[in-house]
Amino acid sequence: MQFVEEIVVDEFLPTVRSLLAGELRDRGLTQSEVADVLGISQSAVSKYAHGDVTTNDRIVDDERVETLVAELADGLASGDMTPVQALIEIEVLIRELETGGDLLAQLHEEAVPELADHGTSFRVHDPESDLRTSERVLSSLRRGLRILENTSGFATLIPAVGSNLVACTPDATDVDDVAGVPGRIFDVKGQTTVPSGPEFGVSEHVATVLLAARDHGSDASAAINIAYDPDLLGELTEQGHVTVEFDEESDVASSVGAAIEENPEATVFYQTGGMGIEPLIYVLGPDAESVADTTRSLL
Repeated sequence: MQFVEEIVVDEFLPTVRSLLAGELRDRGLTQSEVADVLGISQSAVSKYAHGDVTTNDRIVDDERVETLVAELADGLASGDMTPVQALIEIEVLIRELETGGDLLAQLHEEAVPELADHGTSFRVHDPESDLRTSERVLSSLRRGLRILENTSGFATLIPAVGSNLVACTPDATDVDDVAGVPGRIFDVKGQTTVPSGPEFGVSEHVATVLLAARDHGSDASAAINIAYDPDLLGELTEQGHVTVEFDEESDVASSVGAAIEENPEATVFYQTGGMGIEPLIYVLGPDAESVADTTRSLL
């Protein structure tokens, strides 16, 4: 009996660590620094460097592994990424490669041929499981948040009530299916501050706008709220976005729904404020990274 986790431990992790150790050394890190970053001993780094650790050629040759290792090496070497963030990205790739028919699933089924002949509806490597879907959303959201955190000047776009970048599952029906930042994103002395990692069910306001748009025909899966500025609307229009105003003093879901029914191509919603209501712009897009990139382009 062999679990897919054993494939990960015995073949995937040694291969990725070996590749990453080499990339970090190529970027000028000492053996001691590589050991600290990877959380392993210097002797282990030495073994990786001298090829004393067996690696899996199929994992080495996978383009996604190659791309991720290069991205992690760049981020870790420059200090733009923490070891914890790198770990999360590796975990996400592992889950992707475990899905039905993908690399780790293939290696697992080759190690345990009986899995392929299992005659029930249960699938060990089900790519459509709720857990995997949720992890994909959270991974996208983490990448989007990292873009915002590394964008100089983003703090100037954060409204007084705070911003939130949210993303939802494909079949989202309520706020529990939408992930966001607990406590929102704030400007703290000119610095973009994300208080904690994204979770599901923690955003109500931005999630409501996104869900209302989806309920009335939008195919957007992510959204962000930023401070209102007519110049920003003009820039978004120049970029090809369709902007539409809605009334936040009434029921938000109904107002957004009515607005998108009149303008089905709308990707930007805005309201100019009212008694006790701060004017805001909401940018929608297919995923969190795209929304973050659009926001970054405004600076």
